[in-house]
Amino acid sequence: MTRLVPLLLLVSLAFTGRLLAAAGGRPMTVDDLLSVKSVADPQVSPDGTQVVYVVSEVDREAGRSNSSLWVVPVAGGEPKQLTTAKGANTHPRWSPDGASIAFVSSRSGSNQVWLLPLDGGEARQLTDLPIDVDGPIWSPTGDHLAVVAHVYPGLSPEDTAKKDKEKGEVKTSAQSYDQLMVRHWMSWNDGKRSHLFVVDAKTGAARDLTPDLPVNVPPAPFGGSTDYAFSSDGKTLAFTAEPLENRPWSTNSDLWTVPVDGGELTNLTAGNPAADAHPSFSPDGKWFAYLSQKRAGFEADQWVLNVIPTSDLGTGKPIPLTAVIDRPVSSFSWDRDRPALLAIVDDGGDSVVYEVPALARMAPRPILTGDGSYGDAQRAADGVIVFTRSSAARPTELWADPPGPDNYRTLTAHNNALIEPLDLPSAESFTFAGADGDEVQGWLVRPPGLEEGKKVPVLFLIHGGPQGSWHDSWHSRWNLALFAAPGYAVVAVNPRGSTGFGQQFTDQISTDWSGRVYEDLMKGLDHALDTYDFLDADRIAAAGGSYGGYMVNWIAGHSDRFKALISHAGVFDLHSMYFTTEELWFPEWEFGGPPWENPEAYQTHSPSNFVQNFKTPTLVIHGALDFRVPDAQGLGMFTALQRRGVPSRYLFFPDEGHWIAKPANRVTWWNEIHQWLAKYLDDSSS
Repeated sequence: MTRLVPLLLLVSLAFTGRLLAAAGGRPMTVDDLLSVKSVADPQVSPDGTQVVYVVSEVDREAGRSNSSLWVVPVAGGEPKQLTTAKGANTHPRWSPDGASIAFVSSRSGSNQVWLLPLDGGEARQLTDLPIDVDGPIWSPTGDHLAVVAHVYPGLSPEDTAKKDKEKGEVKTSAQSYDQLMVRHWMSWNDGKRSHLFVVDAKTGAARDLTPDLPVNVPPAPFGGSTDYAFSSDGKTLAFTAEPLENRPWSTNSDLWTVPVDGGELTNLTAGNPAADAHPSFSPDGKWFAYLSQKRAGFEADQWVLNVIPTSDLGTGKPIPLTAVIDRPVSSFSWDRDRPALLAIVDDGGDSVVYEVPALARMAPRPILTGDGSYGDAQRAADGVIVFTRSSAARPTELWADPPGPDNYRTLTAHNNALIEPLDLPSAESFTFAGADGDEVQGWLVRPPGLEEGKKVPVLFLIHGGPQGSWHDSWHSRWNLALFAAPGYAVVAVNPRGSTGFGQQFTDQISTDWSGRVYEDLMKGLDHALDTYDFLDADRIAAAGGSYGGYMVNWIAGHSDRFKALISHAGVFDLHSMYFTTEELWFPEWEFGGPPWENPEAYQTHSPSNFVQNFKTPTLVIHGALDFRVPDAQGLGMFTALQRRGVPSRYLFFPDEGHWIAKPANRVTWWNEIHQWLAKYLDDSSS
């Protein structure tokens, strides 16, 4: 971990005129953001009366996060802390009888599964492998758990640890590869793969159920324990695995089954050439649910929630329950007592909860919407729904919704004391006519302490993906409240390509990265300037990350309306980007094939071809471990700006990837951004 750098003032002295907050509180600072406690991974107990969850806090001195387990009654009451050991204490899962909680802890020096009895007593270590394990889930029968661990295919955990030791003793640092992927996201390919293990719940003995599989279970880097599940009788495990062929340019992850006692692997979704994920058996064992996409090679194709009778697994035709709503499903859980599911759906700029009948006799319907974004919805006892909720003005906490109208109530308040003294303006939704006259949605966040009749600078944010969206939610990195804190009004538009507005709207950015999406963005900014009279049209900056960084680079060559630009992890040269990124399916879908088949698309939409127009002062940010958008893209943008004589700055993080995650680096990131904006947006006469 990097040592913490001394905290820089958030150039607050330069903003004294604008930092005067309303009587209700003061503007947020980066110290406040890093002090927010992360509330995540709620799990309802088998009897539906309690929720165990994880609270994480940034340890600035250690340069990491400490996480602990908490439990709170569904009926309400004071949350109770269950673990106090420093380091990682994560991924709690109730045993079927509710007597204990399995979780992952680093307290023994590596990540292992521990069991915590609920009737009192200390947690005991269950697994003791020479390698880290993660993601424990219980068998419904309570005699086994499933976990994942990284091994060399064909080698045991012990032999894997031995091989790692031998590799560490070799004097040469040379690495050789015979096939792609050489690296992925922010890790080089070391030959190991994540495999699925079954663990004896009494002895901790572990057995690899996928010993010779040459790909990851679950898929890297973002797969998790929702990608494997026990059957209701505990005899079978279903799991998601990466494509067996052409992994760098294939999205064809499949669902497989394997007997818990070991044996042959069976592919359940071989007939679908696109992605399948998140297998889940219904509590009564009659149904099997999962998510799937239709189009091969397109990572942003709509995720649809399907069910199929377990008696038809591998042979029957699944029922696409959510295709009718034309919105992507990000996660789901089975209802407690009936054949229905609760799904988290990306819908119109928010994450909302839908109830989805498994029998498809009734259409899915939204049941929890508005006032922020929702996640992790689960049914507890007496019909209560437990979920997480956040907004641009409120960090994530646990909530409960008993039957009946408007019965929401909070279960946790871990961040109340922190945010009470802060002025955190809400995100306001607006719509406008974008390209082709289509309706486009966006968000406005007012600056704290906005004075009547005063004009304020505008920060125009562009999201990544490009198939993503801005939600009314609390973000630990691109936090809307902290962007607004120095006195800026934040405008964040969901242009063409954004998710949650129908698949056609999402599709319309592919092969057109700089067309309708650019028109949507500029019209959205114009609409905000025309609608909100406190926005200063003469003091506007734009910032974005990933695709948002690409669009900032594009804007640099196509518009002079901005006083300053900030490009984080942005694509600069599409041709070289193709040959240095790792997930080749992405550019091949977005630009209609590889460069040698469709060179015109790569040339037409590449910011590098418009360097002659660069004039706007630009802050360029990149991480050396960003293998998704390699750091040469950021360096190329900075080189072009410097050669053109444009005021510019290159902020480089040797130990970060696509996202800036380490506490000290996050402080530097925010300070550099605020300083850059102050330099070009501050009006000394105000």
